[in-house]
Amino acid sequence: MNAPEMKSFELPVHTGPGTPGGALLRRYWQPIALARHLKANAPQPVKVMCEELVLYRDEQGAPALIGLRCAHRRADMSYGRIEDGGLRCVYHGWLFDARGCCIEQPGEPEGGRHRDRVRMPAYPCVERAGAIWAYLGPGEPPPFPNYPVLAAPDDLRFTFRWHSNCNYLQANEGNIDPVHTSYLHGFSASPEAGSDALRTGRTQRLFGADTAPTISVRDTRTGLRLLTERRLPSGKRLLRVTNFVMPNACAIGGAETPFGRGGMSMFWHVPIDDTSHWRVEFTFHSKVRLPKEEMEARYLEEADEHGMPRRQAGNRYLQDRDSMDRYYSGMGITFPMHDLFVTESQGAILDRSEEHLATSDVAIGRARRLLTEAVAEVAAGRDPRGVVRDPAHNAFPDLLVASEEIDATEDADRFCAGLESANIYEIAPALKGTP
Repeated sequence: MNAPEMKSFELPVHTGPGTPGGALLRRYWQPIALARHLKANAPQPVKVMCEELVLYRDEQGAPALIGLRCAHRRADMSYGRIEDGGLRCVYHGWLFDARGCCIEQPGEPEGGRHRDRVRMPAYPCVERAGAIWAYLGPGEPPPFPNYPVLAAPDDLRFTFRWHSNCNYLQANEGNIDPVHTSYLHGFSASPEAGSDALRTGRTQRLFGADTAPTISVRDTRTGLRLLTERRLPSGKRLLRVTNFVMPNACAIGGAETPFGRGGMSMFWHVPIDDTSHWRVEFTFHSKVRLPKEEMEARYLEEADEHGMPRRQAGNRYLQDRDSMDRYYSGMGITFPMHDLFVTESQGAILDRSEEHLATSDVAIGRARRLLTEAVAEVAAGRDPRGVVRDPAHNAFPDLLVASEEIDATEDADRFCAGLESANIYEIAPALKGTP
């Protein structure tokens, strides 16, 4: 059946303070920077969901996040001094701690008799999985989610980010569109692939087999599970299991796919403002050590170390039309770059009133309904789907990613249940301990 169309004003495309979308996204932990980019004694301005903030490491090395503008005369705190238990404004020396409390006003009588009345915006931060995460919502933050890719040891995970000039929502919708993988990411086997597992044809065979797959979706506690089934010449089916993870993430097969069962990639699309965002990627495998240096080298062919792409609208994404016999898009073989191009090409904020959704867009239609339901839950004062408060439920064997050949008559849901029971994300004994 065709998924019903929804207009953009019904969806949480706007994420600034006071907007329904902003209220929703602020109920979840969000990765706002890569940990390796946040150096000691080097505060950096960051913009998250239209809020201007400053991120820094305190004197103990822990991340802290407060408002960018000093509460006194609105000077830029990213130029401040990290000392005496906080971040000190260099304009008049006012000192603020990681909770945003003013703890010193040195130019005032008695160090500021009423300094305890002055507060800056401040948000809890944690360092996990190679990223700095922040909770910008009200009240006590939920426990940090123990998704397999985030709970894995650092040496088994690769983390990167990409800057994108479009609304976060249309970018994440691209992750739950299985059919585009047969086209946008298509490439022909070529001599330059050699024995490189990251460039060989297994992934292409996955996407190229049966370009009109059968797609079905299942509601989950984190969002949606997508079952994409392609017919194979052998009579078997190729089952690809991916996920929409509320409200701005996905769990899919990425660069780890060539290494077989037990891997996962998760992407978060974190708004900078309503027309730009960061795509933050986490990739891991529980049974093999990923070639992380090689993966980073591939990405650095397309972006600088901070994730600013070399291909941009201004240079027409360096499309080489003479290469389109080998690469479907004419933009090389790096899939994230394809995704950034195509979602930016939809416009800064996609005008969904002009869309014509089809049968293959069933996951996009359902995800949009989940988002509008979640906005209503937040407005009613309740936690939205995917927020887990009970530590006993903070494990996710049901967040399943797989690419498997199954028999023609095998039930896909039963097969997935078997993979969940098998705990495919348990770390292989040979990978435990020091690499």
